[in-house]
Amino acid sequence: MKEYHTKQLRNIVLLGHGSVGKTSLAEAMLFTSGAINRMGEVENGTTVADFDEEEIRRHISLNLALVPVEWEDCKINVLDTPGYTDFVGEAKSAIRVADLALILVDAVSGVEVGTELVWGFAEEQKLPRIVVVNKMNRENANLDRTLEVLREAFGQNFVPVQLPIGAEGPGDGNLAGVVDLVSMQALMGPEGKGTEIPADMASQAEEARVPLIEAAAEADDELIMKYLEEEELTEEEIQRGLRAAILNGTAIPVLVTAATANQGLRALLDALVAYAPSPVDRGPVTALTAAGEEQIEPNELAPLAALVFKTTADPYVGRLTYFRVYGGMVESDSRVYNGRAEEEERLGQLYVMRGKEQIPVPHLRTGDIGAVAKLTYTLTGDTLCDKGHTVSLTGPVFPSPLFAVAANPTSKADQAKLGPTLTRICEEDPTLHWHQESSTRQTILEGMGEAHVDIAVRRMKNRFGVGVEISIPKVPYRETITRIQADQYRHKKQTGGAGQFAEVHMRLEPLPRDTGFEYEWKVFGGAISRSFESSIQKGVKRVMGQGVIAGYPVVDVKAVVYDGKEHPVDSKDIAFQVAGREVFKKVMLEAGPVLLEPICKVTITVPEEYTGDIMGDLNTKRARVQGMDQRAGKSITTALVPLAEMQRYATDLRSLTQGRGIFSMELDHYEDVPAHLAQQIIEAHQREKETR
Repeated sequence: MKEYHTKQLRNIVLLGHGSVGKTSLAEAMLFTSGAINRMGEVENGTTVADFDEEEIRRHISLNLALVPVEWEDCKINVLDTPGYTDFVGEAKSAIRVADLALILVDAVSGVEVGTELVWGFAEEQKLPRIVVVNKMNRENANLDRTLEVLREAFGQNFVPVQLPIGAEGPGDGNLAGVVDLVSMQALMGPEGKGTEIPADMASQAEEARVPLIEAAAEADDELIMKYLEEEELTEEEIQRGLRAAILNGTAIPVLVTAATANQGLRALLDALVAYAPSPVDRGPVTALTAAGEEQIEPNELAPLAALVFKTTADPYVGRLTYFRVYGGMVESDSRVYNGRAEEEERLGQLYVMRGKEQIPVPHLRTGDIGAVAKLTYTLTGDTLCDKGHTVSLTGPVFPSPLFAVAANPTSKADQAKLGPTLTRICEEDPTLHWHQESSTRQTILEGMGEAHVDIAVRRMKNRFGVGVEISIPKVPYRETITRIQADQYRHKKQTGGAGQFAEVHMRLEPLPRDTGFEYEWKVFGGAISRSFESSIQKGVKRVMGQGVIAGYPVVDVKAVVYDGKEHPVDSKDIAFQVAGREVFKKVMLEAGPVLLEPICKVTITVPEEYTGDIMGDLNTKRARVQGMDQRAGKSITTALVPLAEMQRYATDLRSLTQGRGIFSMELDHYEDVPAHLAQQIIEAHQREKETR
């Protein structure tokens, strides 16, 4: 692979709903550029970008993959991303380091939920966009209808740069070439051979060219003057204007392709070289330093700043760290500094990745994307810089997990390896989280959906040899009291020799929600020595961790020790621990104990036709709807729902909406469990205790 300077680089992320053909498009780009001899297929697992064994098994992309394409003296770093909502973390990582989003839509299906999701992500990052209408060789493919739907959904100025040229015959023959509205030529077949526009399309092409010229002229002051004076814009001027329009978001060009038939690919690659912004066009990025903010210019004289956007863990290859250089130049066999970890990292051989293929390079210039193996301290989101000039770039922001399982190791050997393996899996994919839930004593693995977690579990087994069984996690309930109550407990034990004696008088008071635990000592006149204060507190804390009514932690309680008795010989630390524990249990059972359950704030976005189904389902889940909104044919519902009812909502929503709904969920607060449900939980706990 030859060397490219910053101006010759194009960092492009492929985004879209699942199965719109992103991976096939990346494959067709490689084939058209001559990098591969034959096009692989997603269905038989032979594409460059889908190389993971799970991707091959499932015939879908699960990870972002880097596919550099060399074309017309430029290097296009294509970041292929998964389209399924379970894997949005991969898309967010790629968007963070791209300079242009190439958003694919299906020529028949048009704008889908996944399209809107990734459009929103690109908007968050203020990323310039081009739309590619793919699968133009499908029956019923319709560019005009797709443009109409795009305008309706996003309200932007979508401008076709190409028109599809149809051909007789069904199937793959339906796209014979494209009309390039800039050069006003017909580009026919996979070779993109330039010829005259078919006579029956000439007037359509002239008509479609007008808004294109207007969009190009409006983005450049010099061109708008020329246009208003009714002078003809040259091809080079139109390209310059379009490039500016893309960069400032005033127009979004629309191109057409049929990736699997390799139609429209040369025109697409030419358009990316001509219109896509280079890192220089995107300008400086803001980094944080000890002194405040600093602008990192996109050139090799700037301070070194390289953002890590992906980490993969493999027991054979080791850890592979993907990064983009924003300033300076990164050299093979050099040293860099990680400001977050406050550690120096030694870089070995640098690579440019082509799928799983590692192409060694001596250095990576500003704007380029590459990888390095076996870094010790660096994680996704970290910035690599010079030790003498520490800077930090903002990493990708990942969504909160939506789906949780309890992970139980299948053997004693797996138990020992479970923690380290979960940590490695979660380092590789920051949308996976794991923790030990103390209230239920379970190991919890969280992800974006059932498939996401299932794949993580399979990888643990296949890559690291750690087997786990998964189950629905117990809900992390809590226990508290509803009224003030006081009582006493005497602990007396005589076993020949030294005995044990302690008497404690305790009052419990409910505290406001989320206050935690307070402990107060109000013993006067030396009824109990102050030295036993911590012993009683220790006993209380032990029982608070284990629960009193159903085995869940006790919260929002104030314990006041106001009296008691001790024995000059038999009173000791252990006696007061026991008395503290038992008096707390006794008083709590008399103080109106209740169970608290986690209540989540849930935002559900679905096409309007599913609103009734969603509302009906929420009514069965004890939900309290907080608000409803309509936006671009989508219904957005906000509700407060108990976590107990939402454990498998990712799966429920998918089946209710045929995969067209999305939701987000975050813990909002805890509140009382209804009495009839609390009784069932308490009884289940009693049964579990008896079977132990």
